[in-house]
Amino acid sequence: MVTRPFKYVWQHLRYVPLLGALTWSKWRSFDARARSLGNLIGWTMRWIPIARRRFDREILRIYPDMDRAERLALSRKMGQNMGRTLFEVFHNTGFQAHQENFHISGPGLAVLEQMRAEGRGAILVSGHFGQWEAVRAVLKHRAMETAGVYRRQSNRHYQRLLVRGIEQGGRPALTTGRHGTKELIRHLRGGGFVAILLDEKTVDGEMLPFLGFDALTSTAAARLALKYDVPFMPVFGTRREGSSDIDVEFLAPIAPSGPITMTRTFNDNLSARILAHPDQWYWLLRRWKDMRRPAVDRTA
Repeated sequence: MVTRPFKYVWQHLRYVPLLGALTWSKWRSFDARARSLGNLIGWTMRWIPIARRRFDREILRIYPDMDRAERLALSRKMGQNMGRTLFEVFHNTGFQAHQENFHISGPGLAVLEQMRAEGRGAILVSGHFGQWEAVRAVLKHRAMETAGVYRRQSNRHYQRLLVRGIEQGGRPALTTGRHGTKELIRHLRGGGFVAILLDEKTVDGEMLPFLGFDALTSTAAARLALKYDVPFMPVFGTRREGSSDIDVEFLAPIAPSGPITMTRTFNDNLSARILAHPDQWYWLLRRWKDMRRPAVDRTA
């Protein structure tokens, strides 16, 4: 009987620190406020034991010889980057106003412009790396508004902030799951673009290599790209060291083959970027089902 009221109160209390961090010092510049939240999350990663242990468990899978001092420095840096990204997602309108910070490269943008001219859709795939929202910011600025896919949050306050931020970045905001997939297909068939983050574990996914270990990975996006004959394009926003500048890469679409092969190619692309910039990936995703299971070759 007491459980429900307690959960109700706890849901509100958990929101208070984030609300304070997001609204504090509104008179300061956008970048200064983003850095403040980044510093707060970085401090949390450095000094809160539960966050530090969770980070260590994941990072030691990939870097088993990394010493404690290096892990502490990396966890703090990751927290700073993710805190900035979180602020920018929740304040997406302000983030998109700074187009001068986005440095665009890659052949994929021209492909998307062609798809838009032909009234065809596209699937853009990325991960929780760098500032992934920079991709949609660039596209919206060029009249190629792109839908964003998200996982529903258990805390209604986080849910409200997240949906608002995603919608500011580009409509529609689509949830994972059956209903969201139906809306996604409708949007895609109507010539819309959709951005999906593929680095979260999915129970109905395939075990595919990711950073050298098998990880449950959804192949649904690749299957949809094949079914509706649209580009399956890796896109990335890499934050430059110590600045607000972001390198936005639109890679060439992955060649149509099989959904497993296509998704594995994406995993390889993302893995290479994580190894080059380990501080820019969100290591707390609990990506691997079994850390002792080595990656095996799968093609389809």
